[in-house]
Amino acid sequence: MDREIALRPVDEHNRAQVLALRVEKSQQNFIETTARCLQEAAELALWRPLAVCAGETVVGFCMYGLWEKEGPGGRLWMDRLLIDQRYQGRGYGRAALRAVLRRMADEYPRHRHIYLSLYRDNTAATALYQSLGFVFTGERDHKGEFLMRIDRAQVLAL
Repeated sequence: MDREIALRPVDEHNRAQVLALRVEKSQQNFIETTARCLQEAAELALWRPLAVCAGETVVGFCMYGLWEKEGPGGRLWMDRLLIDQRYQGRGYGRAALRAVLRRMADEYPRHRHIYLSLYRDNTAATALYQSLGFVFTGERDHKGEFLMRIDRAQVLAL
């Protein structure tokens, strides 16, 4: 059963909590800091940064967007997802992933797939993504990360 979470835009009310999020030391090479993510979102308006909240507590962060320069019609990316080290292992990651995927499917109904990329040795994230229906595409991004995708129909069935 999923945890009760809400996805909220990063704003002046939760920005400090978002910036304070930290992953386990062993995960730091897998994902950028929230400060770097927010900087990227400020530079490229396509990104939608969101705080993952349990009640009024920010437990994580996610970011998604439509990269229009990739392929016909663009590629829809679930670009970042992290849960603070204090809240990992409690179901927040799965709940946040389901919520952001549903949000993306609703916001971009014409796109058949949602993509993400990750390092192959990020086994915990790989297992989570595969458990919800993501599959490897055989592609790699410019940083050497492996691409995964999920069909919109699978997202709607979650």
